[in-house]
Amino acid sequence: MSISLVLFGGLTIFLLLGVPIAISIGFASLLGLIFSKMPTVYLAQGSFVAVDSFPLMAVPFFILAGNLMETGGLSKRLVRVANVLMGSYTGGLATVTVIACAFFAAISGSGPATVAAIGSIMIPAMIKKGYSKDFASAVAASGGALGILIPPSIVMVVYGVVGSVSIGDLFIAGIIPGIVISAVLIAVGYVISKKNGYSGTGEKFSFKEFVVALKDAFWALLAPVIILGGIYGGVFTPTEAAVVAVVYGFVVGAFIYKELKFDQIYNSLYKTAITVGSVMIIIGVATTFGRLMTMYQIPHKMAMFLSTISQNKYVILMLINLFLLFIGMFMETLATVIILTPLLLPVVTNLGVDPIHFGILLVVNSEIGFLTPPLGVNLFVASNISKISIEKITKAILPFIIALFAAVTLLTFVPQISTFLPRLLK
Repeated sequence: MSISLVLFGGLTIFLLLGVPIAISIGFASLLGLIFSKMPTVYLAQGSFVAVDSFPLMAVPFFILAGNLMETGGLSKRLVRVANVLMGSYTGGLATVTVIACAFFAAISGSGPATVAAIGSIMIPAMIKKGYSKDFASAVAASGGALGILIPPSIVMVVYGVVGSVSIGDLFIAGIIPGIVISAVLIAVGYVISKKNGYSGTGEKFSFKEFVVALKDAFWALLAPVIILGGIYGGVFTPTEAAVVAVVYGFVVGAFIYKELKFDQIYNSLYKTAITVGSVMIIIGVATTFGRLMTMYQIPHKMAMFLSTISQNKYVILMLINLFLLFIGMFMETLATVIILTPLLLPVVTNLGVDPIHFGILLVVNSEIGFLTPPLGVNLFVASNISKISIEKITKAILPFIIALFAAVTLLTFVPQISTFLPRLLK
């Protein structure tokens, strides 16, 4: 109990003081080491060992691949395909935004990158068509959350490493839930658009134009086929797939679409270095935090506590969903996954929950975390594009958050949605 108070009490105090998440976790871990009379050098050693991982190499490469594809012309071609397909219907541009986000999610692995890539195109387009700025921003932000669910996913890579779960199985498990979440977001966008009179482009569907758009976007659409097909076909590992994605994004953007210039490559490398630096610091210190929890059997004590509430796994999972919904408002997604996976995974597996199923629930709850203030990263990206306040976007995004939590509940009680494909392919 004492070490739990030191770790979580220290973390809470530092976060409330506004200390950056990585530093907060590091200080809390340091306090835990001092309290336990362990060498403080363990923090540095543990952090180094944590990031010295082959599977984790996928994280910087997927981030770089997303940045290259965003600036290399792939995202706008995906938008054009979606626009020709669905743009003419009521709320068509909202539907196009979600579909384009789903397409881009299949090559980026990042939520904020998806918002930036698709939102920078679709938010101005929706505003120009008469959609309100707050609704347009909410659609892009919520659609961008698909970036961590539809494979490949950086969050799934981290969960797989921390929880010793197959990353390939997690990737394939995200496909059907990704389709379900996309459909939910499209439905909410349609209802709101119909209520507010947001029309489509007014142009009838043209098969000829659709074929032209498909042809132009061929190389962009081929990216997820190569990346995911290579993983599931046993050609390369998820880490190797991330490297392939970088090479593919560079070649297509620079030599086929010829839109990726030297300064854009430099900017992509710069953005990636900044992002990866912060991510790896969080992973390092959070791993030490997690090891301290395991060392003092905090997960076991958590399991004992939850077992006094209920022995029903669905009751426990719904309590965890509510807990993750709250935590997502204040803690960065990767830190949440790294800290809570060793805490919660043993609890749910003891109740008979499939680690793949729990991983998908953790990812979808993390999606919601991208959309909830004060730390909703997707909200800040969308706000930067539309130039409106976070408060206005937050109000507009509430229906999407409610719908996403309903989808989480569905995924909780119907685990086959997540586990069907991995079991089918084994």
